[in-house]
Amino acid sequence: MKTPHDPRHRKRQRIIEDLFKMSFHKQSVNTLAKEVMNHKDFVDQYISRSAQEFPIEKINKIDLAILRLAVYELLFEKKEPTNVIIDEAVELAKEYGGETSPGFINGALGNILRYEKSSKIQK
Repeated sequence: MKTPHDPRHRKRQRIIEDLFKMSFHKQSVNTLAKEVMNHKDFVDQYISRSAQEFPIEKINKIDLAILRLAVYELLFEKKEPTNVIIDEAVELAKEYGGETSPGFINGALGNILRYEKSSKIQK
C-alpha cells in the first residue's frame, strides 16, 4: 500500500507539479518533466484519441499534467507495471484534481490501453 511518503509517489507529485507549472510558463523543471514535454505532441495524440469529447485545450491543466505523465510512463518509460501507473495517476487525480478527475483519468487511460492493444494508434 502506498503512503504519502512513498518515494515513487513523491517523485510523481513533483513531476505533476512541474508539468502543471510548465502549462503556464517556461521554467527550469525536473528532467523527467522535460522528457514528457519533449514528447508532448505524441502523448497528446493519445490523450485526444482517448477523450475525444474533451479537446486538449479544454482539459483541466492538472488533469492534463497527470495524463501526460501517465501516458509517457506507459508508452516510453515502461519501468512500472501498467496497473501501478494507472493507480498512481488516479491517486494523483484524487489529491490534485477535482471531483470528477479520478474517473476521467481512469477512463482516459483505460481507453489508451485499449487503443494500444488493438493497435489503432500508429506510432
